Amino acid sequence: MTIFWGIMIPFIGTAVGAACVLFVRNELKPLFQKSLLGFAAGVMVAASVWSLLIPAMDMSEHMGKFAFVPAAVGFVLGIGFLLFLDHIIPHLHIGAKKCEGPGCSLKKSTMLILAVTIHNIPEGISSGAVFAGLLTNNTNVTVAGAFALSLGIALQNLPEGFIVSFPIRSERGRGKAFLLGVLSGIVEPVAGGITLLFAAYLTPILPYLLAFSAGAMIYVVVEELIPESAEGEHSNIGTIGFAAGFVLMMILDVALG
Repeated sequence: MTIFWGIMIPFIGTAVGAACVLFVRNELKPLFQKSLLGFAAGVMVAASVWSLLIPAMDMSEHMGKFAFVPAAVGFVLGIGFLLFLDHIIPHLHIGAKKCEGPGCSLKKSTMLILAVTIHNIPEGISSGAVFAGLLTNNTNVTVAGAFALSLGIALQNLPEGFIVSFPIRSERGRGKAFLLGVLSGIVEPVAGGITLLFAAYLTPILPYLLAFSAGAMIYVVVEELIPESAEGEHSNIGTIGFAAGFVLMMILDVALG
């Protein structure tokens, strides 16, 4: 049950955020949205460093001076994986007018959901990989540290769930907007569960997998969250949100890990 809730917490964060669309009447003010996007970016960067890259290098200490190799290789592969998904899946970033990927015949709401789903995949893999480390009794992974990562991802999923659901409300209605927002996050426990299924076989490549998740998450931050939080006036609000998210996740990981 511990591991079950560990991989479900990020999804719950998305669901709770999406549920706000049922009660909130007005769209988020631009400044508040910028701060939330910055906050999500800060959480993801801190999680990538403290919960994924550093443990990946710690697990590779036996490689001596080359302990960085699994982290570096996995990180680059994670970046490449998200770049590939961005290239083959049609999607629309929040606030953007032009879609990305092949063909744009899909509805705007569908492409918004696809955009969020794309970067929920590495979040699911990262939580699954950390809890796979627990299953295989890896000494570099603790229960508290694993839950700190899940909680951090859930925190950044809260605003994300609402921000992606709200634009859909005018097109599909409150109920469908909520359901679609929830569906955008269901990929997280699915990806985490699949990762756990192969836990016994992942031990040799666990450092690579953790770094892979970090690379994919950093791709999302640099390609989407930071540009959206810095767009237009008052870009410093997004920066402040980033700092708050980074510090909070850092505290959670160090204090609980």
